[in-house]
This record gives sequence, C-alpha cells and structure tokens, in this order.
Amino acid sequence: MDGQTPGKDRQSEDWKIGVDIGGTFMDFCALEANSGRIASLKVLTTPDDPGAELRTGLDLLAEREGLDAAAVSRFVHGTTVGINTIIQRKGAKMAMFTNAGFEDVIELARLRMPDMYSLFCHRPDPLVSRDMIFGLPVRMRADGRRTDAPEGAVAEAVAKAQAAGAEGIIISLLHSWRDSTQEAEIRHKIEALAPELFVFTSSEVWPVIREYERTSTAILNGYVHPRVSGYLEALEARLKAQGVPARAMLTKSNGGVMSAGEGSRDCVSMLLSGTASGVIGAAWLARQAGESRILTLDIGGTSADFALIIDGEVQFGSDELVGEFPLHIPSVSVSSIGIGGGSIASVDDHGVLRVGPESAGSTPGPACYGRGGTRATVTDAMAVCGWLGHSEMAYGQLDMKVDLAREVVGELAGKLGRGVEETAQAILDIAVSEMFVEVEKLSSRAGVDLRDFALMPFGGGGPMLGAFLAKELGMPRVMAPRRPGVVSALGGLVADLKGDFIRTVFADLDEERLPLLRDHFQALAEEGKAWLKAQGHEGAIDLKLSGDMRYAGQSYEIEVALEPEWLSDLPKMAETFHETHRRIYDFADPEGRIEMVNLRLSAIGAGPKPDLTELAEVEAGEARDVQVHIGGWRPVPLHSRVSLAPGTVFDGPAIVSQEDTTFAIPVGAHARVDGNLNIHLQFED
Repeated sequence: MDGQTPGKDRQSEDWKIGVDIGGTFMDFCALEANSGRIASLKVLTTPDDPGAELRTGLDLLAEREGLDAAAVSRFVHGTTVGINTIIQRKGAKMAMFTNAGFEDVIELARLRMPDMYSLFCHRPDPLVSRDMIFGLPVRMRADGRRTDAPEGAVAEAVAKAQAAGAEGIIISLLHSWRDSTQEAEIRHKIEALAPELFVFTSSEVWPVIREYERTSTAILNGYVHPRVSGYLEALEARLKAQGVPARAMLTKSNGGVMSAGEGSRDCVSMLLSGTASGVIGAAWLARQAGESRILTLDIGGTSADFALIIDGEVQFGSDELVGEFPLHIPSVSVSSIGIGGGSIASVDDHGVLRVGPESAGSTPGPACYGRGGTRATVTDAMAVCGWLGHSEMAYGQLDMKVDLAREVVGELAGKLGRGVEETAQAILDIAVSEMFVEVEKLSSRAGVDLRDFALMPFGGGGPMLGAFLAKELGMPRVMAPRRPGVVSALGGLVADLKGDFIRTVFADLDEERLPLLRDHFQALAEEGKAWLKAQGHEGAIDLKLSGDMRYAGQSYEIEVALEPEWLSDLPKMAETFHETHRRIYDFADPEGRIEMVNLRLSAIGAGPKPDLTELAEVEAGEARDVQVHIGGWRPVPLHSRVSLAPGTVFDGPAIVSQEDTTFAIPVGAHARVDGNLNIHLQFED
C-alpha cells in the first residue's frame, strides 16, 4: 500500500505531522497543508519494542487517511525519554572536573530542603557522586586573571575518571560565564586523551552566573545524553526506513522546536518536551476559540499536568522540577501529580483506599483494556460507573471489557466492605481531590482567582475527569477541544522554532552601561539569527528581549520584558522594572539603584498554523441513553462527537464519545458547541 488516496494528485500533497509519546499511547496529529485537513490517531506504546508504535502509526495514517510518507515536509516529535531517564535514574555515569577546593558545589547546592516543614524530608542524591568529582588546580578570577593547570594535571584526572568507569565528563569552572576559554581548552585536552568519552562544558550548555545553577544544568544535560542521542538516532533511522524525507524536529521545554540533530547535544532543552507541547497546543486552541484565561488539564496514563494561560499567553519559569531536580533554563511552567488514567488504586495496611502514583501504563494497562491488567485503575473505575464502555476507544484499538473492570474493582470493594459502584466512585473522588490540592497550590503561587478561568481538559484522560474537577474548584466554565486526546501532538505541529540565549551582564543600570547592553543585545541577536538559519528557517524572525533585574542588595532577580530600543532609554527600562517589581511583590523603590544581571533573548521562527474551519463537518446521528451510576443507576444520553453540529446545546449529565477520548459531563452543566466544534460547558450558579 502506497498510502495514496484514490483520485488524489500525489504531487499536491504536503503533510506535516506532530507526534507525542506518553506512558500509554503515542499520539499523531497530521495536517495536509494544501487542503487544511487534519487527521489524528492514537497507537498503544510498545515498551518491549520501542519505535514499533511509530511505524504502526504511520502505516495506519497511510491506510486510513491517505498519508503519503514521501510527502511529509515537517515531522515534530515530543518525547519523555529524557525526563524518564532522570526519574528512573538510568542515565550515564559521569565524572565532573571543577576548580580545586570547589568539589562540593553540587552537594551543598543552595542549602535548602525540598519541604522545609517535613521532618523526614531529604535532598535527592546527586547525579554525580562525590567520588566522581575531581578538582583541577586552575582558576579564572572575576577580573579575568587566570591560573592554568600544570602539565599532566588534566591527564591524571582523566585517568582517574576512566578507572572509575566514567562514560562522560562535565567541566564546570568558576566564572566561565564571563570567559569560556579555560573550559574549552580543558575539553580539547580530554577529547584528545579519551575520544570515547562525551564532554560538556557548563558554558556551552547554559552560560549563566551562579556556579550551582550552571553546573547542575550541565550535569542534567550530560546525564541523559547517551540515551537521548541513541533514541534520536534510532528515530531518524526509522523515519528514513518509512520513506519520510523531513528532518526530525523535537519539541522543547520552552514550547518551541529544534532539530533532532541539535537535540542530541542540547539534551537539557527537551527534558519537558511532551508537557510543554501540550500547553502550547492548548494555548493555540484557546486563542482560536476566543478564550484568554485557561487552566489546562492534561491527563495521560501516568500523570496529570496543569498550567495557566493568562491573557492568551503561556506562562514560563526557570526553576521547573525535572524529577527531583530543578531545571534552570526557560521552560513552560507546568505542575504535575501522579494521577492518570492508568493510576492504580489500592488498599493500604490501614484499610485506606489510595490512588497512584503507580501506573499500569500500556502494558498491561487497565483491566478493562483486556491486555492482562489485574489491578484496578482510574479508567476501570470510570468503566464500572458507566461513563466508559459504550463505544470503541483509541481509534478502534480498544474494546472496553467492563466485566474485567468490575472484577478488579470488586476485589478492592471486598477489602473495604463496600459495593463495587461505591468503591469505583470513591476511586474517582480521590483522584479528583488529589488534583484539587495541586491546582489550589498552583493558583495560590500565581495569585489568580480560578473563577475567572475556563478549564481545558485534554489528553486521553482529561475529558473523563476534567468537568468534575472544575465543578469542585468552583470554576464556571469548561472548554473541551475537538480532538482533546491529541492536543500535545497538535502542539508540536503548530509550535514555532524557538531558541533561548543568555548573556550575564552583572552591571548597574546607568547611562555608562547602556553601550555594553546594546553590544550584548547585538551579539545575542546574531546568535539567535544564526541558530534559526541552522534550523532551516527562512521566514520572518521575531526577537524577544528580556532582562533579569533586581535592586542592588537583593539576592535574586526578576525577569522583565524589554524592547530593544529601550536599551537607549534608561528611564523606560527603570520604569518597567519598578512596575514589574510592584506587580509581583506589591512594592517598588523608584529611587533604588537597579542592577542588570542577565540579558535574555528568544529567537522565534513561526511554525504552521492550520485553519480550523475544516472541523465544521459533522455526521448525522442522534443520542441514545446508556446507564450511568450517579448515586444510583440512571439513563444518561450518549452523544457521538462527530454528530454534534455547531450551535448544538444540551444539558448534563451526558457522555460524548469519540475516537480519542470520552467526555464525561456532570449534573448541572449546560453544553454548547461552537463553530470550531469545541464543547463549552457552563455550570449553574
């Protein structure tokens, strides 16, 4: 089969594909650019045969949608291989070279505990153990004077690292943010002495002031490098074998994309790849629907991820957690909790029902998948209560086995002395309450009132539980996009090329320093433009400038959005900083001395943006009643998503079934379908 739709001009096709892989499914979102037609698909992951799901997905898209692999001009992939490597601690064994006397930088960190209120809290074990850190008698002083290593010092350290079994070496020296030459010279020596070792310097990974942040970022990059580079090499080989000519692109933690070739070295930039692309896709869909304030809820097989979209803009941070470790590069701000559709319910030794964080994944998966699962999950609880099991799921790949779900939930019910339906409802209530707590933390940190937001559920499990969570949070509105199960894949499809660059300035903000700031901006701009060109971008370029600024004497700075022309307008920069400081801390000191610590620049090349008008096509069909347990068994209308035309209205409780997920609508919700086939819920006051 060549994947060509009969009667279609093969030469007219131009396919762009976004792919996201999670704990249970690999999601595909494909755009035929010339017609604007969008196709989507979910394929069960194959942990025992990584990569087989990609081949299966492309074959199914060819068979069902007429995709021609030879016509794919853009292929963007979101992956969890990096973050999973850190969480599972299956990364490279590394050595680190630093200044003699500073071998304990990673161990000391910032002398903070993850939870200051817990007597049992402890910091995670470093990814580079203390015995693998070697001090070199070198020094770059703050004024630029340097002391180089004596002859043989680097060779001796390399020999010790090799004897200890190091697969790679991280070099992090004092003040390398100011002058990277000393790190670069040591790297060249190591590469000549031991070419089999990979080597990264802190100044090439993220050249920022503060040695702990710079060093830990470089360590994260090196730790995942072998697995990430091996995965990406295999990905490109699979695409070539499938006849896909497009170069593989990766979604990044900052919500943009980059080439897979660059991702093999810049591994740290794609650690939050999948979660970030989901938020980018949600933000784009929200703007299309005219929604400016959104709480996103992405539920997959293993976790629930939350993010805020404020005034149509994704929120970013620079201290997001990757497993147990902070990530100091710009990243989409996402909060996560170990509650997903595959989260396992259990009864502990005290007879208490618990949900998660352990997940059934795709193998064996929830019991109702009929793939050998023997433990009750959130998805099984939904099936027992009647919200699932009335139609095929996952594009026909799953036929729900409600009897198996009842069997495993029944085992828990026996331990608790409750009925099966009562136990299933308790599982769902616990899952929602766990998410409730995490969302309350997020809204408190951001200082927002969720009553001003709409909740957008997506992922395979988001629409199952999203409306129930919104109701508990007191949020008045829910917006479910047309294809919620593949929003993360859509995010990769519509994402822009985006590279982040930084220069540490560390200077007072005064007239004498303005020429220095302009010079740094020009250097950043040239670096950003060169990066976009290397990614193959030939269109318009958007350069976004910001500065990390603070009052003199403060320990930490805030990021302030700037315009390039303000680098010649000192009062404007100062005024903007004061306003930003007041907005965050409710305080500003207009007479205070200001310091510019870092200049940041994002270089952006626009990605494809499909037209959603094609989504207005619907098929005729009527709802039918199914039995759902809501305090007792009662008839509830089951709607097929493809039969809901623009302007359709109905009330909850109701179920909307579709190929990629199931939307459960609770009592008290009024539903309306808009022109792009999004479903909007409004709750009664």
